[in-house]
Amino acid sequence: MPFLSIDRPRSRQCAETVLLVRPAAFAYNQQTASSNSFQQPREEFGIAARAAAELERVGAAIASAGVTVCVAEDTAEPIKPDAVFPNNWISWHRDGTTVLYPMLAANRRAERRADLIELVEQQTNFARRRLLDLSSYEAQGRFLEGTGSLVLDHVRRLAFACRSPRTDASLVQEWARLMDFEPIVFDAHTARGVAIYHTNVMLAIGSRSVVVCAEAIAAADRARVLALLEGEGRQVIPIRHSAMRAFGANVLELMAAREDGGAASMLVISQTAASALRADADSWARLTGSVERVLEVAVPTIEQIGGGGVRCMLAEVPSVVA
Repeated sequence: MPFLSIDRPRSRQCAETVLLVRPAAFAYNQQTASSNSFQQPREEFGIAARAAAELERVGAAIASAGVTVCVAEDTAEPIKPDAVFPNNWISWHRDGTTVLYPMLAANRRAERRADLIELVEQQTNFARRRLLDLSSYEAQGRFLEGTGSLVLDHVRRLAFACRSPRTDASLVQEWARLMDFEPIVFDAHTARGVAIYHTNVMLAIGSRSVVVCAEAIAAADRARVLALLEGEGRQVIPIRHSAMRAFGANVLELMAAREDGGAASMLVISQTAASALRADADSWARLTGSVERVLEVAVPTIEQIGGGGVRCMLAEVPSVVA
């Protein structure tokens, strides 16, 4: 039986608050390139400034749409080229659990900051009840990079994860035991046969739909994974390798406050991803019809050089359920 330290209420799928980290030294990260085929090496003047401007646009757009945004400052030292991707080192959960994760690249481990965790708790009133620190597994060469490695069905408590150098299958099992989720581990590859580095570039789960690059899933795993994704009445929207390469599955559904006091579902997607998905009019119509609003933002510098999209920039901070 899974280890349960506290009661776990039935959860909602989507968060109402997100954390963004304003990067101080965004750049092409040589230490992550070997496991991230989405990165494109470029050494151009002004890259860091462009990435910072993209971060500002994302934060402003999400905040203006009614989602609470907490923006934290990266520190100048040590240099952290991927600080803009906080969801890889931390996750927050509705039961009051905060999880810290083991990171493959040594220069990414400095992104874990106690002062940033305190800032989030102060600004969002997240009521932490438990801290799970898994970072010690780095010494064993075992890694699990947050909600990059794990794509979570919070309602049915399923944790989907594709194996990669950054996603250790045994750690997925351990995380699932500690968090009372069922682990769904599988293999997935790019069109060139390279292991997909993070699950969240090929899979996104919303409240009413799922975006998945089904053809990337290994044939031996495909039917099992797709069958599990169809639960809770969600419609499964398959995309091609080309759309995945354009970050078509690296999207995130959030809950935005409405003027009448209610909440509206909002899909955050990059302009690159939206352009790729529009090539299939039916799939685009089904995806946009599954939410009340679609928010498109341009993050080309972060996508191309960082190898991560708009979803990677957003760490959800859900409300804690009493």
